[in-house]
Amino acid sequence: MRKVSVLVIAIICVTIFYFTIVSAVKVFRSNWQLPESTDQAEIKNRIILITQGLDTPFWDKVSEGALNQAKEEGARLEVWGSIGNNQEDFLKKIDIAIYSKVDGIIVQGLDTDEFKELTKVKAAAYGIPVITVANDVPMAESLRRTYVGSNQYRSGKIIAKQLIDDMGQVGKVVLLIDNRNEYYQTQRLEGITDLLSRYPNIELIEAVTGDRREEVIETTKNVMNQHPNIDALITVNAKFTGDMVEEIERRSKVEPYYIYSFDDDPVPLSLLREGKIDGMIEQSPEMMGELSVTLVMKWLSGEMLPLDLKGYLTDIRMVKQEDVQ
Repeated sequence: MRKVSVLVIAIICVTIFYFTIVSAVKVFRSNWQLPESTDQAEIKNRIILITQGLDTPFWDKVSEGALNQAKEEGARLEVWGSIGNNQEDFLKKIDIAIYSKVDGIIVQGLDTDEFKELTKVKAAAYGIPVITVANDVPMAESLRRTYVGSNQYRSGKIIAKQLIDDMGQVGKVVLLIDNRNEYYQTQRLEGITDLLSRYPNIELIEAVTGDRREEVIETTKNVMNQHPNIDALITVNAKFTGDMVEEIERRSKVEPYYIYSFDDDPVPLSLLREGKIDGMIEQSPEMMGELSVTLVMKWLSGEMLPLDLKGYLTDIRMVKQEDVQ
């Protein structure tokens, strides 16, 4: 009985050894290769673009430019965002990106303490470069590596110059201002007021409002009641333009007023086509996306260290109704 057991065990061992040898020979004779390292390379260059304005024409163009450039650079780009200015969701996505240890973050700047805490402390602790796009925040307060977007101060001056060209050097001008005092809007406001303050016969009226629809309407109503002889209005926050124009139309026609805005909301463009506003600053969102990705990649490769802290400026221009037909 013992001999039979030994024989069975010997046969099993020989069989296992035989099939092991056969399998090994097949592997070495075949064209089998180690898995490509493409995935690892992609993960090494993982970049996240995060915006509050997901599914809006302006930010769609930023995303499109970034995605096209990432493909050209051989990087992996993901676009994350929130809809309807949901700040809590927006900040949470930044937090997730940092803890995911991505290689770079391109983000719409938000001038709040929470945003600055994430970029200055958490992202810096992980060594993740943060580039603000379209909307900047102060570098010293956020430690962002650079900014890519419009010169907002200059865009304010361009709008003010167009107003002077259209209206002349005498009149009452309402500046509709967001009560959150975001940095990029503050820059626009400074550009507008610096130029218009040179004209002593132009009276500037600052109307501060919250960003809810009813607040914008109420603020517009109040300022027009208090100043019945208004000649012009400028919305420093483009999102206010539609509600402001709607309130004006409830009271009178928009034609007597000179009205100007910016293109980072889709409504001003529609109003410009309809002839309900007189001019709009047009920015270069696709260029912003492309350049942001290029700069992140140059940072990661060590080709460009440090980046210019003052930022990289993209094209802007004033457009009138005849330019958008």
